[in-house]
Amino acid sequence: MLTHQLKLRKPLAVFDLETTGINMIKDRIVEISIAKANIDGTVTVKTRRVNPGMPIPLESSLIHGIYDEDVANEPNFKQIAKSMAQFLEGCDLAGFNSNRFDVPMLVEEFLRNEVDFDVKNRRLIDAQRIFHLMEPRNLGAAYKFYCQKELIDAHSAEADTIATLEVLNAQVQHYEGVKIKNSQGEEIEPVKNDMDALHEITASKLVDFAQRMTYNKDGIEVINFGKHAGKPVLQVLKEEPSYYDWMMKGDFPMDTKRKLTEIKLRAFNNK
Repeated sequence: MLTHQLKLRKPLAVFDLETTGINMIKDRIVEISIAKANIDGTVTVKTRRVNPGMPIPLESSLIHGIYDEDVANEPNFKQIAKSMAQFLEGCDLAGFNSNRFDVPMLVEEFLRNEVDFDVKNRRLIDAQRIFHLMEPRNLGAAYKFYCQKELIDAHSAEADTIATLEVLNAQVQHYEGVKIKNSQGEEIEPVKNDMDALHEITASKLVDFAQRMTYNKDGIEVINFGKHAGKPVLQVLKEEPSYYDWMMKGDFPMDTKRKLTEIKLRAFNNK
């Protein structure tokens, strides 16, 4: 039996969502799992798949492994919303990156289905935030971890530059030959002392530096934000010609506008 050692005044519901995407307004939950840590030290786990009422994008399915056919016969969120709210009644909420994604997404689903789910009187605990506070992911922390040195004069351009070179050099020595996994959990090429390989690991998905566009698994440029997130850039420009003008006149970096223009011109020249 799963147990815990947390000191609780009320049950703590640790939960995670799998969804059709990351847009709070457009996307929907396809699976919710809750591990309710009870005051007596026991844990009650409840997992439920949900029919989102919309196709699950392939990019999302490749991440969480849930496809349309897996949820075709599952209830929609409206059908389980009240029982789910009852299960969470009186609980504080916790998760990993939950305050930025899981909690707001869950609240949005409840409100969309007219279930009053208020978080005002609930404590919200995000394990990722604690992780980042206790194990900083800055240059000073990397310098100490990889080089066993304290970074003196941090934020001085020269000190930071030299420290970054030392960190990169140490990383290559430390990880060379070690295979890593991408965001889909697939093994990719191991770390090599080769700049092409390091570029592939750190920047191969970049289209523009603001990451308003990115490459999908087929190497096609797709929109990375807003209502067209996940759609090929050329498809959007073809179906909605005004989108190009909107971006060119909008508050986007010049680099993003330049890359968008390059994609548009490339398509024009290939006609």
